[in-house]
Amino acid sequence: PRPDETHKRRKGLSSARRLASRRKSNPAAAAMSAMKFCRECNNILYPKEEKERKVLLFACRNCEHQEVAGDNCVYRNIVHHEAGERTQVLQDVASDPTLPRTKDVRCAACGHGEAVFFQATARGEEGMTLFFVCCNPSCGNRWRE
Repeated sequence: PRPDETHKRRKGLSSARRLASRRKSNPAAAAMSAMKFCRECNNILYPKEEKERKVLLFACRNCEHQEVAGDNCVYRNIVHHEAGERTQVLQDVASDPTLPRTKDVRCAACGHGEAVFFQATARGEEGMTLFFVCCNPSCGNRWRE
């Protein structure tokens, strides 16, 4: 590698290490799985299963360094939604030009005569459900049939 590429790689690793140290000092971020780095060559350690002993390891792909994982969590995805965010997504659906529209329905909330519709699986139900979203920008009412 060229010297400038090596510098960029080192700079990237030091940024990742700074992020990992911030996570240690922040209790909310500490719940996340942090990246682990090789003690020998400073490259990222990747999860690896040792099937004989049924142990989770973190192994370096550059050198032969391996270490036993202290926790069995490899990746954690925490999604935080505000109640208004979910509503906003559905209201944005009404302005999506790629979704089909119908004028054969009336919104029960505002009386508007146009709605966007799409099929999706409803929570706790099998099969597909037809969902409607009112196209009135000030309404955004949603219902299903």
